[in-house]
Amino acid sequence: QVHLVESGGGLVQPGGSLKLSCATSRFTFNNYAMSWYRQAPGKERELVARIISAGGISNYADSVKGRFTISRDNAKNTVYLQMNILKPEDTAMYYCNARRTTLARNYDYWGQGTQVTVSS
Repeated sequence: QVHLVESGGGLVQPGGSLKLSCATSRFTFNNYAMSWYRQAPGKERELVARIISAGGISNYADSVKGRFTISRDNAKNTVYLQMNILKPEDTAMYYCNARRTTLARNYDYWGQGTQVTVSS
């Protein structure tokens, strides 16, 4: 069974930082694009950042560009999200996602989420 386990969430003041981690197992991590999504109460889940399986190319939602950095350690099967200059509007449940598309099928795995709350 595939496992994606997020950690690192918590309560932080505006302007602060957090680093989220997503430890994975039971699939070939190197073959998957890894992403962080978030969902605030009453809102749809949105893509925050994605990093492809090779080369480290990443992209970000406009709302987090310049503040968040996604990275991956293929040796540890882990993806990270460094979040700086946090704002109250960053408050959400953050989810890790692993995705791979082949001709035969799509593979799409999710973690259970970690809560990030930005408040003074």
